[in-house]
Amino acid sequence: MASPPADDQDSPTPPRRARPSRLIDVVVALLLLAADAVIVVVAALLLVAVGMGTAPSPRHPRPEHSRDTPVLAWFVIWGVPAVAAVGAFVHARLRMPVTAVVQGLFTLVCVLLAIAWTRMLMS
Repeated sequence: MASPPADDQDSPTPPRRARPSRLIDVVVALLLLAADAVIVVVAALLLVAVGMGTAPSPRHPRPEHSRDTPVLAWFVIWGVPAVAAVGAFVHARLRMPVTAVVQGLFTLVCVLLAIAWTRMLMS
């Protein structure tokens, strides 16, 4: 019975996983780019619609009402950038550079949208 090669015996580091092919990386990046674009467009349209709905009318006095924002809304507003950041990190760890860059840019856009939503809700 042949013994295993000396390189595999008593190695303290586990073997590295093979990186996905560049084609798979680009296809996944394109699919995520399309999904990210839909998310960004919907979030921006909601931002405009909600912002216009809460803007004071010049003809009517502003009614007094509570400006409390539900906690769930804050989780959604800041949870999406957090999940996007985790996705970018995971794709970087999977050694998918194109997808990691796309997700990193999506994270940046999500943070900017979250800041805009926060400013709108706090004003």
